[in-house]
Amino acid sequence: MEQEDSLAAARALRRSVLGDAYVDAQAADPNPTLAEFQEYLTTTAWGVWARGGALSTRDRSLLVLAMLAALGRMEEFKLHAAASPRAGVTPDELDELLFQIAAYCGAPAGLSAKRVLQAVRAEGHEA
Repeated sequence: MEQEDSLAAARALRRSVLGDAYVDAQAADPNPTLAEFQEYLTTTAWGVWARGGALSTRDRSLLVLAMLAALGRMEEFKLHAAASPRAGVTPDELDELLFQIAAYCGAPAGLSAKRVLQAVRAEGHEA
């Protein structure tokens, strides 16, 4: 039962951060392997987000953004940047994060993250 509760918490947190439209679109894929893959990602990645503990949802969002930038995963960076206000991240915090990314991951990563963040904002997201 505890595992089912953890999975339910992970699903709920994923939906609250990424939004209904994104989660519903991912769940609509008719390929059973891709549906299983989405469930795996929810269990592992969002299970970490839902564990509670000393890190808030806001903290986890900022960490994920920094790690995605460091890894050069700009498609996922864009998704999480657009979702970050739902995780409690402010636009000022995102702007400050760019400096952290540039200082610790290098100027190319910082510039790429800045460009993506500008695009997210141009699309009308609060990020």
